[in-house]
Amino acid sequence: MKLYRWGTAPGIAGLELHQRDVPQPQRGEVLVKVRAVSLNFRDVPADKPSTSSLVPVSDAAGQIEAVGEGVTRFRTGDRVINAYHADWIGGPYPARAKLLGYGVAQDGWLSEYRVVPQHALVAIPGSLSFEQAATLPCAAVTAWAALGGPTRIKAGDNVLVLGSGGVSIFALQIARALGATVVATTSTSKKADRLGELGAAAVVNYRDHPEWSKQVRAETNDEGVHRVVEVGGPATIRQSLASLARRSGEIALIGFAGGGSAAIDFWELMGPGGTVRWIGVGSRTDTEDLVAFLTAHHIMPVIDSVFGFDEAPTAFARLKSGQHLGKVVISL
Repeated sequence: MKLYRWGTAPGIAGLELHQRDVPQPQRGEVLVKVRAVSLNFRDVPADKPSTSSLVPVSDAAGQIEAVGEGVTRFRTGDRVINAYHADWIGGPYPARAKLLGYGVAQDGWLSEYRVVPQHALVAIPGSLSFEQAATLPCAAVTAWAALGGPTRIKAGDNVLVLGSGGVSIFALQIARALGATVVATTSTSKKADRLGELGAAAVVNYRDHPEWSKQVRAETNDEGVHRVVEVGGPATIRQSLASLARRSGEIALIGFAGGGSAAIDFWELMGPGGTVRWIGVGSRTDTEDLVAFLTAHHIMPVIDSVFGFDEAPTAFARLKSGQHLGKVVISL
């Protein structure tokens, strides 16, 4: 079978194609024929030589090719996606979960076949293609967790999504299905138009308005937002805080796609009286709940582009460019 591993060349140039025998499932394991994978910001390497030789990519959809002894959850031919954290079944975030990340601490999914424990997979509905289903394990589950938590977003709430990457697009779609009003930020009029088509009530261009929180507040009649799906990190956190509804807002802290660094002044943090909650994607149970929600509400993932397996480096370059809207997928 064919698979990619990181070599010693810097950045995306380090993606190397390899061959190896197809692995066989042992007791409690299944062999998945990978049909599609999707890329996340975490999958893109820095512009320096890699220190990893792992197979990259954390998200995949495929079909059960063979089952090991004692497997009861799936049969040959079943269509599945992986749970982002292989051993986090449900409940609070376990201390070990982060250590088991695909493409980080164990081989990922950019491979024609992958053996995993049966408990690390979730069935996918027939309404989704393999390419669509492959977008769910990280971005969609993260958006689902960001809008949930101790206080789930409800009809009438205001939600702010930053940019047009996978997490933000899924958050927009899910929030709209929950009845919330969504304000989005972007940097281009073309993306603004698409965000509006997907249901954003207002779109703020953050290049035209560096202090975009003022526009967010204006668009919500100065009420502010009840949830910020914060994917920008240091580059956006100050404006996110200033966008919060007073005493009732929450920032779901997800990533650092915006780069940069920022020290938060105490009064900037104290002023809104909101809360900050760290999101670690979600458990297998969260993934199952997310799939059921998308199916019930007929929500289809937004795919920016699909590349062939031999075009994997080009797919990584597309994501790195920041020009995408939605998910970048590699089809096998």
